[in-house]
Amino acid sequence: MATTTPTTQQTSEPAARGSWLADPAPLGLAGFALTTFVLSVFNAGLIKTGDGAVLSLALAYGGIAQFAAGMWEFVRGNTFGATAFSSYGAFWISFWWLLNHLPHTANNDLHHSLGAFLLAWAIFTAYMFVGSTRVSGAVMAVFLFLTLAFVFLAIGQFTMSATEATNGMYKFGGWLGLVTAVAAWYASFAGVTNSTFKRVVLPTFPR
Repeated sequence: MATTTPTTQQTSEPAARGSWLADPAPLGLAGFALTTFVLSVFNAGLIKTGDGAVLSLALAYGGIAQFAAGMWEFVRGNTFGATAFSSYGAFWISFWWLLNHLPHTANNDLHHSLGAFLLAWAIFTAYMFVGSTRVSGAVMAVFLFLTLAFVFLAIGQFTMSATEATNGMYKFGGWLGLVTAVAAWYASFAGVTNSTFKRVVLPTFPR
């Protein structure tokens, strides 16, 4: 009886889904970090002019680039990364649109609507933090500080008077945003560096 030799294709393991793609996470984290940093400088009250810089970043880097990273995570089969980057990319695009259409005069209705917007994102970020506990310590730090930042920013908006543009709670949320940005930059830097050097240069503390 003749025997047949299995082909290489039959015996080899199938390639991991999306393995031909570079890891989009460092891009998504970098877009989120840089945009969050610039916005948080304003929220913390460190500077008061130049909001066009925030708007341009919100659309291009935090928005479009991060949303694209989320789409690539879908191809790679990473549900957590796809949900996170796509959602926060959409957040920045919606934030860009929102700031371009806000009334020029502050009032309680405006503060309350912004408070509800920020509170909703705090809720989303809180349950994404639960998922991040199975990713890495670096990613956990990003979602922990981001949740707190959204909470304090929301409280700040809900407690502002009609004539105020900011208050202590809102500024504290801005400082938490700066911490969040640094944590996201570290996670992005670790992803780029570890991939480039083909070894662990900066630990991310995988879970």
